[in-house]
Amino acid sequence: MDLFEHAMQSDLEHSAPLAARLRPRTLDEFVGQEHIIGEGKLLRRAIMADRLFSSIIFTGPPGTGKTTLARLIAAHTQAEFVSISAVLAGVAELRKVIADATERRKLYRRRTILFVDEVHRWNRAQQDALLPHVESGMVTLIGATTENPYFDVIPALVSRSRIFQLQPLNEEHMLVILNRALTDPDLGYGKKNVVMDEDARHHLAAVAGGDARNLLNAVELAVESTAPDASGRIHITLDIAQESIQRRALLYDRMGDAHYDTISAFIKSVRGSDPDAALYWLAKMILAGEDPRFILRRLIVLSGEDIGLADPQGIQVAAAAAYAFEYIGMPEGIYPIVEATLYLATAPKSNSAGAFFAVREEIEKNGAGPVPTHLMDASRDAKGFGHGQGYQYPHSFPEHFTGQQYLPTNQLGKTFYAPSDQGYEAEVSERVARWRKAQAQALGLEKPPESAKE
Repeated sequence: MDLFEHAMQSDLEHSAPLAARLRPRTLDEFVGQEHIIGEGKLLRRAIMADRLFSSIIFTGPPGTGKTTLARLIAAHTQAEFVSISAVLAGVAELRKVIADATERRKLYRRRTILFVDEVHRWNRAQQDALLPHVESGMVTLIGATTENPYFDVIPALVSRSRIFQLQPLNEEHMLVILNRALTDPDLGYGKKNVVMDEDARHHLAAVAGGDARNLLNAVELAVESTAPDASGRIHITLDIAQESIQRRALLYDRMGDAHYDTISAFIKSVRGSDPDAALYWLAKMILAGEDPRFILRRLIVLSGEDIGLADPQGIQVAAAAAYAFEYIGMPEGIYPIVEATLYLATAPKSNSAGAFFAVREEIEKNGAGPVPTHLMDASRDAKGFGHGQGYQYPHSFPEHFTGQQYLPTNQLGKTFYAPSDQGYEAEVSERVARWRKAQAQALGLEKPPESAKE
């Protein structure tokens, strides 16, 4: 590099966007992802010891540190580090990389680490072209993708790689990054008199969506677009922060009362069959930066607790929405969440699955009764103890039903499940009533058992 190139590089480093300037230069500066890069973790040990021999794939949302980790690996390794983008590079560029890696290994016995950004953008043929060289160890692959690698990277590459999933940064992580941006004298705004109000800080950290790049872009816009006052102070208020990140502040603390009150209002609106209110509270949570996975978990619980057999499809819709969200991510991932919300809000309702808790209470109070002999496992003690003798196989009877005893003897005559008269469960209710009547007659009970609901 000559003097002119060095000067240009130095100028680019100081004029680059804030998010680029503040990329961590050491592992100690890296914020977040403690589950894979924290002290003592496998990946951190491998990087520090330059012992990264197996291929890896980083997957996670934008702005969580995938490219930064790759650059840190480059800074710590004695291997040749080559970086290409799957958006721009094709098979021809890959062949050149492999040819150079082969020559390097032959002449200098030096390893090559190949970083492929947005690796999911390569089609199957392009990924297949890389596979034999990863398999032979000619190159060690580091792939980065915002998509699920189990869907968008060929299985052969996935099976030869260690997958590391990066999570969205939490608010605490974001505040650490924000503080560094405001105080770093060389790469941030430490040499400027920038004062950011506390509510502005928390607003930016909360609504940046766990994306450090998004946060730093908003900070840069706020600082660069705000004129200093007479004393030279650049004062960033909540209003300026809202304009900079294009999101109004909402009364919503993800660890406080507003968080629990809003999810409560959302669930109660779905349970109460009010799709309009359900959408309102859903929108508030998403705009406030709530984790969509938290919302989806609550919808899956609700589908069992409040929909149940009134519409057995409810739990499938909720689970499918969670699966689809993991495949798509935000922002398009909002559609399966909305669909599940509307489906469950407009579905017939039943809380009959709560019968489980009545049974649990009975067992906790009076103990568990013994298994009737005819229901015991006949494969072990049928000859010695008569286990399983007298069992009537339901499929051998008309309508595949026989009114034999299934509860412990001390529980006969008790019922716990009370089918509702809603949706599909209305049909279930008719069948259960018919079976209970036939069972009562077969067992000589005075009358059919009454349900706990009755």
